[in-house]
Amino acid sequence: MRSFVQAPIAKKVPHLLSHHGQQRQDDYYWMRDDKRENPEVLAHLEAENRYCQQMLSSTAQRQQQLFAELKGRIKKDDNTVPVKDGAYWYHSEVSGDEEYGRHFRATSFSGDNKTLLLDVNQLAQGHDFYDLGEVAVSPNEQLLAYAEDTSGRRIYTVVFKDLATGELLSDTLTNTEGQVVWANDNQTVFYVRKDEQTLLGYQVFRHRLGTAQEQDVLVYEESDRSFYMGLGKSRDESLIFIDLEATETSHTFAIDADNPCAPVTELLPRTQGHLYDIDKLGEHFYIVSNWQAKNFRFMQATATQLADLQQWQELVAHREDVLLESVELFEHYWLLTERQQGQIGFVVYQHRQGKVAGTPMPLQFADPCYFAGVAMNPEPNVSKARVFYSSLTTPGSLFEFDLATGEKTLLKQQQVVGEFNADDYASERLFITARDGEQVPVSLVYRRNLFKGDGSNPLLQYGYGAYGITIDPSFSSTILSLLDRGFVYAIAHIRGSEMLGRQWYEAGKLKHKQNSFNDFIDVTEALVAKGYGAEDKVFASGGSAGGLLMGAVINQAPHLYRAIGCHVPFLDVLTTMLDESIPLTTNEYDEWGNPNDEGDYQTIAAYSPYDNIKAQDYPHILVTTGLHDSQVQYWEPMKWVAKMREYKTDNHLLLFKTDMESGHGGASGRFKSLQEKALEFNFFLHTLAEDEHQ
Repeated sequence: MRSFVQAPIAKKVPHLLSHHGQQRQDDYYWMRDDKRENPEVLAHLEAENRYCQQMLSSTAQRQQQLFAELKGRIKKDDNTVPVKDGAYWYHSEVSGDEEYGRHFRATSFSGDNKTLLLDVNQLAQGHDFYDLGEVAVSPNEQLLAYAEDTSGRRIYTVVFKDLATGELLSDTLTNTEGQVVWANDNQTVFYVRKDEQTLLGYQVFRHRLGTAQEQDVLVYEESDRSFYMGLGKSRDESLIFIDLEATETSHTFAIDADNPCAPVTELLPRTQGHLYDIDKLGEHFYIVSNWQAKNFRFMQATATQLADLQQWQELVAHREDVLLESVELFEHYWLLTERQQGQIGFVVYQHRQGKVAGTPMPLQFADPCYFAGVAMNPEPNVSKARVFYSSLTTPGSLFEFDLATGEKTLLKQQQVVGEFNADDYASERLFITARDGEQVPVSLVYRRNLFKGDGSNPLLQYGYGAYGITIDPSFSSTILSLLDRGFVYAIAHIRGSEMLGRQWYEAGKLKHKQNSFNDFIDVTEALVAKGYGAEDKVFASGGSAGGLLMGAVINQAPHLYRAIGCHVPFLDVLTTMLDESIPLTTNEYDEWGNPNDEGDYQTIAAYSPYDNIKAQDYPHILVTTGLHDSQVQYWEPMKWVAKMREYKTDNHLLLFKTDMESGHGGASGRFKSLQEKALEFNFFLHTLAEDEHQ
């Protein structure tokens, strides 16, 4: 595909980087501007945006058609199922073409005495970007705290509202992580402040209503910048937790929720390699821990036993083939979320006075590949639990399970507007043998009457493979636009996720990172060989760490892919991980390695996409980012595109679009974000042969 519009060519300013006796020349280092004010940088981004638009101008009508399809499947007037928390039932509603919802509460499930809490459309007025963070009602249910981000940088301001009068209080908390936790006196809140340069939350402050933020009391500060910091409240609401989480280590502190001025207490000594999640209900602490249990086990301890792990009592033992993901605590039940051979399942344990009573009861689903998770269950003193379920062919469904009998009731299923019929689509679960013999799970979906099975269908393969995050096969109404055009959609559950347990994650990080790329490539080759896709019609997509995956894969096997979508991508791994001033760097040494160590430096240098661009033919490439991205800085894809233009030897499209208002999560609002998906789908269709244009 040849173009007659000149692509933007960036200037080169040699910049030498020297580490461990090795030098790298980065000609595009100048593109970094932490303040995002450099006129030359902004002008180049705008030029790239214009070029992207020009190169796709002939397909503008199809892109609008795709957007209309995506938007048309979304129910305009919708609401969530009310959930009871205290004296009220809470739900949200959205109407018409509104981008955001409205939050309500009522005194009954059916909506008696319904009261508007927040109209997010109103809050978002005048802002190009708006994200509502945590919304927290005070224990006496009279006050509301909510957090808002208007920049896309995930820097939240907390605002307070009197629910009786509807008036805002004078209190405003700036530069926060977006979490706020109430003490039980209804006058005190705790929040996390960010480092203004790295954007890392590292301080917990106590704020008393009616006082200035400058008077807030620092109650905890973390000096080890490899930890993320968060706040929570125990299931019995007696404690406020300060949760510190690094890639390999957890550390939790507590504050008496009835005495917010009490000192912070360390619950467990910090132990490198000990990951756990802790909660409290009644007299016991409950811990999901990897202590002597790679895939985690479920333990309990009293307050006096907690600091000594040898005194913990085991409730559910470790299993080599089952990953224990979480436990939801109820007064008479424990609801465990487990993953076996990649499939999520629930197990209910009845208990009396901290001891298992009766036989564990599994709650399972029949689809070959699906996602399930525990939904909101604010109250522990109930015998029913809500869980969410979705598969590649089943729209999102909220069920209520009777924890005593296992009987399930469907409360609500996502409505897909239009002619959608789940029976028109089929999903499959495969295991692909990787080059080292490992079995890589793959989830597939296609439209039955358009799938040929002879290797002629276009194939879109998605992957992520980092941080132990598992991309489960859940329903997406957007992907229907490709399935209805004959595409097969595949999710490659490569190493780096926890799809097959903790060991699956560990086999795709640090010095083993190359396994993630090998898995993705091996899955592509196998799917083509098995007839799921045509070898000249394979597309791939990934975002963030999945963007790193895309960059590495097309450096190593560019011939396999016709086109890729690379979104908010982490592409300049080596330079970023050498700079502690960049957000997330210090948190992620245990994920990628610390290149200040020569061994880690060499490992990262071997795959870092920016450092491995070479003179070869590449696929068609679409890159998207947000100027205000705080997770992956805009200059990473900007530099990568400039260098790719310099080196690539093909005439394929290389398009780069920057949202000048958004951050890592893309555009805010339920419809605006669909424009980004329509752009990618249109790009893929555009790169197919002319006679296949839909």
